Amino acid sequence: MTKGPFVAMTAATAALGTALGSLALQLRADGYEPYVESVATFSVLMYITAALVVVAWVRDGRPHAN
Repeated sequence: MTKGPFVAMTAATAALGTALGSLALQLRADGYEPYVESVATFSVLMYITAALVVVAWVRDGRPHAN
């Protein structure tokens, strides 16, 4: 498979993780503490998803055995 879909998915999920991390910091600064933990958790999950997409890309590039 070409690397295009893997790169796009990794970039999109990493960008979403970054945006959510920034939102969590802004929420903390504005005093919305009850929401910070859930937004930060979702941000970390986006980074993990991006890493798993990279792992899938690497595994897809290897030759397949029967």
